[in-house]
Amino acid sequence: MKISRRDVLKFTTTLTAALFATQSNASDTKDNMRPAKKTNLAPIQKIKGPRVVVVGGGWSGLSVAKYTKLFAPLADVVLVEQKEIFISCPLSNQWLIDKVDLEFLTHDYLKAARNHNYTYFHATATGVDKENSILHTSEGDIPYDYLVLAPGIEYDYSYWTDDIVLENRLRQEYPAAFRPGSEHMTLKEKIKNFKGGTFLMTVPGGNYRCLPAPYERACLVADYFKQKKLKAKIILLDENNDITIKEHGFHTAIDELYKDYIVLESSAAIESIDLDKKIVKTEFDEYRFDDASFYPHVRGGKLLEIAGVAKDSVYNRLEGDIDVETYEVHGHPNIYISGDARPMGFSKSGNTSLTEGQNVARRIAAKINRQPKPQWTTPITICVSAVSAYPQRGIFIHSEYAYDKEKQRFSFATPVTNEIWKGETGIKNAKMIEGWAKSCYQEFFGK
Repeated sequence: MKISRRDVLKFTTTLTAALFATQSNASDTKDNMRPAKKTNLAPIQKIKGPRVVVVGGGWSGLSVAKYTKLFAPLADVVLVEQKEIFISCPLSNQWLIDKVDLEFLTHDYLKAARNHNYTYFHATATGVDKENSILHTSEGDIPYDYLVLAPGIEYDYSYWTDDIVLENRLRQEYPAAFRPGSEHMTLKEKIKNFKGGTFLMTVPGGNYRCLPAPYERACLVADYFKQKKLKAKIILLDENNDITIKEHGFHTAIDELYKDYIVLESSAAIESIDLDKKIVKTEFDEYRFDDASFYPHVRGGKLLEIAGVAKDSVYNRLEGDIDVETYEVHGHPNIYISGDARPMGFSKSGNTSLTEGQNVARRIAAKINRQPKPQWTTPITICVSAVSAYPQRGIFIHSEYAYDKEKQRFSFATPVTNEIWKGETGIKNAKMIEGWAKSCYQEFFGK
């Protein structure tokens, strides 16, 4: 019988309690009079004021933690994050081809907490007791007055296979690298060691993390292969019927810069994958590859499902079951869901999550400060994509959002784009990339 991690934890807890009881029975009367420990509280000092617990130290979670403390100084704000260091997913495509170093993407959670006067607690959230307002973690329970869940995304391979062996092989041998960390290291090694042939990449359907990123990645890797003079071809299997964003900029870059390196196949939903033969089949074609990175559909972070606050629908795959105006979980107005795990059709990207986190913080602070409920404020998407690295050239979009009553969902509103990558315009666009990232990192980790 398969033993889950939760079963192991239960067993360990039971065994520890039994050992403690045995030792207590063998001790003297004075020891037996000691009160038993009634709770498994996490070792976090409680300060005056309501406690706001934020789960997830990504772009949205960091923003919520900082701005809740800023807008409600008397609140006790705790950021729960399972990683010990922050690694940025935005700009990681540039790291894959050595345009930025890892130090630029890596930052200190403790520094962020010190500079913004909240508590960083290194632990894994394991569940939520919604009725008693308690967050369960690997390091103990944390009572809360307000809870913000910002767990980001998980990959959803179910559109391709229900074979767990194949899924595990895809995760381990051909990772998507759209969650920062080891996946990126594996993909970078693949790119560095590629000697030529066909490198296959995929673009999922639905609202996946960072719409332009797969196209940017294909361009930058193609540029890298081009500089190395490799006899290499990137096949980009796109499940969508066209490039999902910045179509003109990416199409012209692929056609004019990488016509010998990138083959873009649209409406190419994968029907089967044979990793032993290295063959992928779609409805109309099959593709052989020498190496690959498979980016599947995405879903909301698993914690939402565990906590019983996820929903599944036509447009949402186990993302947050929330009021789209207030971010409050239906039936639990003291719980919020923010960032890439929310169900709205906002871009699952850094700047969007940062500005959204500010909005969620305002709502929580208004309750704490007993102020009027803030009006809905749109998140802001700012995204500069590189289409080449040698020299660096970029394309740009800035957009807000509005509710589309006909489609009953949020869509881009008043987008401003600059998709000209040629000449000084493209170089000027590209210079914005590093400056934007520095300002965001300063926002989270600087004073």
